[in-house]
Parts: sequence; structure tokens; C-alpha cells
Amino acid sequence: MRTTFIEQLVAYAHQDASVYLLTADLGYSVIEPFKQAFPDRFINVGIAEQNMIGIAAGLAMRGKKVIAYSIIPFITMRCFEQIRNNICYQNMTVKLVGVGGGLSYGSLGHTHHAIDDIAIMNVLAHMNIVAPASRYEAQALIPDFFSQPGPGYLRLANTDETFSYSELCRPQLGKAFEIIPHDEHLIIATSNALDLAYKVQTELAALGVDMGLVSAHTLKPFDGDFFEQKKATLKTVITIEEHSVIGGLGSIVASVLQAQNMHYVALKVFGIRDVYAHTAGNRKDLLELVGLTPCVIVNAIQRNNSIGAV
Repeated sequence: MRTTFIEQLVAYAHQDASVYLLTADLGYSVIEPFKQAFPDRFINVGIAEQNMIGIAAGLAMRGKKVIAYSIIPFITMRCFEQIRNNICYQNMTVKLVGVGGGLSYGSLGHTHHAIDDIAIMNVLAHMNIVAPASRYEAQALIPDFFSQPGPGYLRLANTDETFSYSELCRPQLGKAFEIIPHDEHLIIATSNALDLAYKVQTELAALGVDMGLVSAHTLKPFDGDFFEQKKATLKTVITIEEHSVIGGLGSIVASVLQAQNMHYVALKVFGIRDVYAHTAGNRKDLLELVGLTPCVIVNAIQRNNSIGAV
């Protein structure tokens, strides 16, 4: 997905001479194509993320379109105050690109786990959030993400990408991406949790539980019209995310359902509970540790008598 990002960015910079890329001494083996093509529009600020946001805001005030790239905890948490005051308060066109969604960098310990970034970015006024689940989604969404005015956060993840999309599936920025349609029961996932959600949907289907599958790649603004169109039929929504259940996809979906008075829809949220993983390890092992596996989720859904044949 990182390769897709830099390819799209280089193409965008060829079309627009105002595009700049900033990094805080990270991104090697990824950013080189941009640096080689546009050396005068690439700035490595060093290990100084807070300064990077100030520089990005200054460039944006001079009419530049700035992309700031780093590992997710460094691009969101380390410089949160600068993002709020310098970018969002002033509604600057600066795009934050964070890599390593969820537990992708599990071996580096909890400091590198990205399990609260969606919640942090979601609370900021003017900030849009896009979290593609695959290279295919990233390729379709990134050009429109770059071209939008104002602040934005792009969450890139490392995924297994164990499934393929139908030729009829065409992701659009701002629109919920219904991969397997269903009017009554839906599994909604975002970012690198879509692979997990697909496995859950497949295992449930084998057990006679029929559910649709939706990729929520645009988290802010969330596509409330998607629920509005299913208002007469929707009964169950399951959300799955490699993120804290507090403030992430589940919270966003709950807010939308509440705002549309769809209190009759049964909502079940799967994600990382209010804990930190104190163990360093690969992503697969950490997902098992926090209970985000197809087996755990399928068993929990089977205990819910409101779905299908269960």
C-alpha cells in the first residue's frame, strides 16, 4: 500500500507544481521516487515531527499542497497540538499520511501500535479521515483525497489482502463500499481489518448465517446516506476494526445510527478493548492476544440470536 501511495503522489506532483512532501527522517525505501523526481519539493525535517507540522502549515499558507509522512503514532500523537492549532484551526490544505495501521508494527512494541489514531483525528474540526483496506482501494481513493482542500489524514496499513474484489466494485471517496450486498445484516470493517471481516463473513456463510460486507474506507465524513437507504430493512450491524473500540469505527457507526433514529438496529462492535498490548510480537500473534480472530468473532456473533439462522 505504501508503494501505491508514493506512485499516486508522484503522479499528482507531476500534474501540480505546488505539491510538497515532508518527512521526519522516516519512509526510506518508500519516498525515494518522489525525492528523485522533485528534490526541490522534498523536505526531510529530521526527527522533529512538531516542527514538520509547523513547516507544513507555513508552506500551505503560501499556497502549497503539503503531504506530511511518518509512522502513525508519530504523525498523529507526537504533534497533536500542532495539528490542531496550525492546520485544523486554520483549515490548511495539509495531508497527513500515517503508515502502520493497527498492530502492523507489533514487533516494535506498544509505542508503535496505531490503535487510537482514528479517535484522535476524528475529534479535530475540518479533518477528513480515509483508511483504505487494500492497494486496490488506495489506488482508487488517493487521487481524490489529495485533491480535496483542507486537512486530511490517510491511514495506510499492512494487510494480507486474502480476497479479491468483484469487477463491479468501484470504491469512491466518501461512499461506503458495499462489497457483498445485504439489506438486513452487515459486517462493516475499515483499514486492515477488512481481511479479518471477510474471513468472518465467509465462516458465517458456511454456518448458514448470511451477512453482507462493507468497507468503511472514508471514516470522516462518514457516509450516513448508506444507512438512510437501508433504513426500512436494516436489522444488524457488526463493526470490526484493528483499533480501540473507543472512538473508532464502532463509535462512529453508533453516532450515525443514533443521529438517524435507527435505534432498532442491533450493533455489535469488535476491536481492541480498553487495554494496551504489553507484548512485542508479530501482528498475527498480537491479534490473537487481543481477541481479534475469526474464531472469536464468529463465536460471539453466533451467540447473538438476532442474525439470520442463528
